Amino acid sequence: MYYKFHGFTQRLLGAAAADAYSPQGLKPIVSTESPALTTSKLASDIPATDSFLGKNKVPDLQKLFQKPDGLPVHLKRGVPDRLLYRTTMALTIGGTIYCLVALYMASQPRTQK
Repeated sequence: MYYKFHGFTQRLLGAAAADAYSPQGLKPIVSTESPALTTSKLASDIPATDSFLGKNKVPDLQKLFQKPDGLPVHLKRGVPDRLLYRTTMALTIGGTIYCLVALYMASQPRTQK
Protein backbone atom coordinates (compact mmCIF):
# COMPACT_ATOMS: atom_id res chain seq x y z
CA MET A 1 0.00 0.00 0.00
CA TYR A 2 1.20 3.52 -0.75
CA TYR A 3 0.78 6.56 1.45
CA LYS A 4 0.62 10.27 0.80
CA PHE A 5 0.78 13.19 3.24
CA HIS A 6 -2.45 15.19 3.24
CA GLY A 7 -1.67 18.89 3.74
CA PHE A 8 -5.02 19.87 5.25
CA THR A 9 -5.50 17.11 7.83
CA GLN A 10 -1.72 16.65 8.44
CA ARG A 11 -2.08 12.86 8.25
CA LEU A 12 -0.97 10.05 6.00
CA LEU A 13 -3.63 8.75 3.66
CA GLY A 14 -3.73 5.77 1.36
CA ALA A 15 -2.86 6.69 -2.20
CA ALA A 16 -2.24 5.23 -5.61
CA ALA A 17 1.34 4.48 -6.64
CA ALA A 18 1.47 7.40 -9.07
CA ASP A 19 0.39 9.88 -6.37
CA ALA A 20 2.83 8.48 -3.82
CA TYR A 21 5.81 8.68 -6.18
CA SER A 22 5.09 12.24 -7.30
CA PRO A 23 4.02 14.21 -4.22
CA GLN A 24 2.64 17.70 -4.55
CA GLY A 25 5.78 19.38 -3.27
CA LEU A 26 7.94 17.92 -6.04
CA LYS A 27 5.73 18.69 -9.03
CA PRO A 28 6.74 21.70 -11.12
CA ILE A 29 4.58 24.75 -10.47
CA VAL A 30 2.65 25.89 -13.52
CA SER A 31 2.01 29.62 -13.51
CA THR A 32 -1.39 30.85 -14.66
CA GLU A 33 -0.09 34.38 -15.27
CA SER A 34 1.62 35.45 -18.42
CA PRO A 35 5.36 36.15 -18.02
CA ALA A 36 4.90 39.81 -19.05
CA LEU A 37 2.76 40.59 -15.97
CA THR A 38 5.22 39.45 -13.32
CA THR A 39 7.24 42.06 -11.46
CA SER A 40 9.81 39.88 -9.72
CA LYS A 41 13.45 40.85 -9.45
CA LEU A 42 16.14 38.87 -11.15
CA ALA A 43 18.95 37.43 -9.08
CA SER A 44 21.38 39.76 -10.80
CA ASP A 45 19.34 42.82 -9.69
CA ILE A 46 19.68 41.99 -5.98
CA PRO A 47 22.95 43.14 -4.40
CA ALA A 48 25.17 40.40 -2.98
CA THR A 49 25.23 41.89 0.52
CA ASP A 50 21.72 42.85 1.57
CA SER A 51 21.15 44.47 4.93
CA PHE A 52 18.87 41.64 6.07
CA LEU A 53 21.67 39.08 5.92
CA GLY A 54 23.67 40.63 8.75
CA LYS A 55 26.99 39.37 10.08
CA ASN A 56 27.62 35.67 10.49
CA LYS A 57 27.93 35.14 14.25
CA VAL A 58 28.51 31.39 14.15
CA PRO A 59 32.35 31.45 14.10
CA ASP A 60 32.43 33.84 17.07
CA LEU A 61 30.00 31.70 19.05
CA GLN A 62 31.98 28.56 18.19
CA LYS A 63 35.13 30.17 19.59
CA LEU A 64 33.27 31.18 22.75
CA PHE A 65 31.62 27.79 23.39
CA GLN A 66 34.69 25.70 22.52
CA LYS A 67 37.07 27.65 24.78
CA PRO A 68 38.53 25.26 27.42
CA ASP A 69 37.86 27.44 30.48
CA GLY A 70 36.18 24.79 32.64
CA LEU A 71 32.70 26.34 32.55
CA PRO A 72 29.70 24.27 31.47
CA VAL A 73 28.18 25.26 28.14
CA HIS A 74 24.99 26.61 29.72
CA LEU A 75 27.01 29.21 31.68
CA LYS A 76 29.56 30.32 29.05
CA ARG A 77 27.90 33.64 28.13
CA GLY A 78 28.21 35.18 31.58
CA VAL A 79 25.68 37.00 33.78
CA PRO A 80 22.52 36.44 31.66
CA ASP A 81 23.16 32.70 31.60
CA ARG A 82 23.79 32.60 35.35
CA LEU A 83 20.59 34.56 35.97
CA LEU A 84 18.52 32.23 33.77
CA TYR A 85 20.10 29.14 35.35
CA ARG A 86 19.47 30.31 38.92
CA THR A 87 15.91 31.39 38.10
CA THR A 88 15.20 28.00 36.55
CA MET A 89 16.64 26.17 39.55
CA ALA A 90 14.65 28.33 42.00
CA LEU A 91 11.40 27.71 40.10
CA THR A 92 12.13 23.99 39.93
CA ILE A 93 12.82 23.70 43.65
CA GLY A 94 9.84 25.92 44.50
CA GLY A 95 7.55 23.86 42.26
CA THR A 96 8.76 20.62 43.83
CA ILE A 97 8.10 21.94 47.33
CA TYR A 98 4.66 23.21 46.27
CA CYS A 99 3.78 19.78 44.79
CA LEU A 100 4.90 17.99 47.95
CA VAL A 101 2.84 20.32 50.15
CA ALA A 102 -0.19 19.88 47.88
CA LEU A 103 0.20 16.08 48.02
CA TYR A 104 0.47 16.22 51.82
CA MET A 105 -2.66 18.37 52.09
CA ALA A 106 -4.55 16.07 49.71
CA SER A 107 -3.56 12.99 51.70
CA GLN A 108 -5.02 14.33 54.98
CA PRO A 109 -8.66 13.47 55.67
CA ARG A 110 -11.10 16.35 55.78
CA THR A 111 -12.63 17.16 59.14
CA GLN A 112 -16.43 17.17 59.36
CA LYS A 113 -18.02 20.27 60.93
